[in-house]
Amino acid sequence: MNDLQTLVESAQAAFAQAERPADLENAKARFLGKSGLVTELMRGLASLSVADKKLRGAAINTAKQGIEAALNARRQALAELELQAQLQAEALDVTLPGRPRGQGGLHPVSLTLERIAAFFASMGFDTADGPEIESDWFNFTALNTPADHPARSMHDTFYVQGSTDLVPVLLRTHTSPMQIRYAVQHVQRHRLAHTAHDAGMAANPSSDAGELFSGDMPDIRVIAPGRTYRVDSDATHSPMFHQCEGLWVGDDISFKDLKYVFTEFCRSFFESADLALRFRPSFFPFTEPSAEIDIQFASGPMAGRWLEVAGAGQVHPSVIRNMGLDPERYLGFAFGMGPDRLTMLRYGVNDLRLFFENDLRFLSQFS
Repeated sequence: MNDLQTLVESAQAAFAQAERPADLENAKARFLGKSGLVTELMRGLASLSVADKKLRGAAINTAKQGIEAALNARRQALAELELQAQLQAEALDVTLPGRPRGQGGLHPVSLTLERIAAFFASMGFDTADGPEIESDWFNFTALNTPADHPARSMHDTFYVQGSTDLVPVLLRTHTSPMQIRYAVQHVQRHRLAHTAHDAGMAANPSSDAGELFSGDMPDIRVIAPGRTYRVDSDATHSPMFHQCEGLWVGDDISFKDLKYVFTEFCRSFFESADLALRFRPSFFPFTEPSAEIDIQFASGPMAGRWLEVAGAGQVHPSVIRNMGLDPERYLGFAFGMGPDRLTMLRYGVNDLRLFFENDLRFLSQFS
């Protein structure tokens, strides 16, 4: 039986020398494999007598169990060594301070929209928001834009699939539709208030539903910032861009009020008291008279140059009528400006596409 004890000790020594699982499996094959030493001993039992076979077989099984125990012990040891090495390689120092999460910030155009809204809120203007998929009536017809106007061409405007000649639907080309929506709601609200206090109308409150309103009501003061869409794309234009339209309608709102309001806005926005403004005669279907508004900086890289920043004018009588108001009593002004362009001028950005590329190297400068 000494040969079996020697075999077990030899296996234990071979297993102990294995430093990797692959080496251990090779050593196992030498002893317990199909051609291993233990297997050969089991095959030799065939030549023994029944009595000797019983004794020898029991001894070989005992030796085999000892070898398997040594094999499992070494497997466990190698697994623990591998785990320890992994833990050591991936060790964490829990006493170190945590990694701070980067703090985000507003997009530069969002910063501009906030500045615009804050200024006009200080002058009593509401801020209106509305649908970006708009009907032809609000986007064009109510704003006195005729059916043959170039802006209605599919080369200039994104029409929504499913539109028909009778019911055209499009991505709004400006935020002016919100001026109409806001004004109509404002007029309806005060029309109902007047109706409720008029005993003669109370018996038939719908009798003047189609008539223009000429009663007393607070001025309509609103800006409408938001996204707009046109078929245009280059370094200074984008198919999706931002606009901010403004409207002030009342009993006696003149072009003089427009010049004062917009001059104060530009000087506040650019933080420059010596900023010059110029109102150039122009044409828009929804205003008459109309003007392009240019600004001129007294200093800096743009000093001495006139730069167009907005279009404006007295609201056209037809547009006043489409608001449900009597143009013989109510006057007003409207303006439209591009927050994207204002942002470019304020921060010295020379390519509009930078605003929409989501490059953190650019955007992080405004955080």
